[in-house]
Amino acid sequence: MKEKNNLLQGIIEGIQEKKGKKITTIRLQGIPGAICDYFVICEGNTPTQVSALAESVEEVVKKTTAEKPIRVQGQQRSEWVGIDYGNIIVHIFLPEMRTFYNIDHLWEDAKTENIPDLD
Repeated sequence: MKEKNNLLQGIIEGIQEKKGKKITTIRLQGIPGAICDYFVICEGNTPTQVSALAESVEEVVKKTTAEKPIRVQGQQRSEWVGIDYGNIIVHIFLPEMRTFYNIDHLWEDAKTENIPDLD
């Protein structure tokens, strides 16, 4: 469990380093049908920032935990980038894409935590 916490903290740190906004963690452990233990969801204001957030997450996680993502999707358009670390999946959205897909509310019975924005 400690390794997951280090991974989760590295992901959050990588997002905060590039001023990602509205960070939410969704704990999916123990929920039937869940594909991972956590979702981390955040947003960037522009495709450039979304791309920079994804790169920052990968860099910080690699530096702090030596983990590499299994897969990264969506970097070409940078409207919604998904980073799969196996037990944790990171979703980085443009605000309008996050609203449209509304994945924050897929699991009503999951424990969510909103991480305060850094100014």
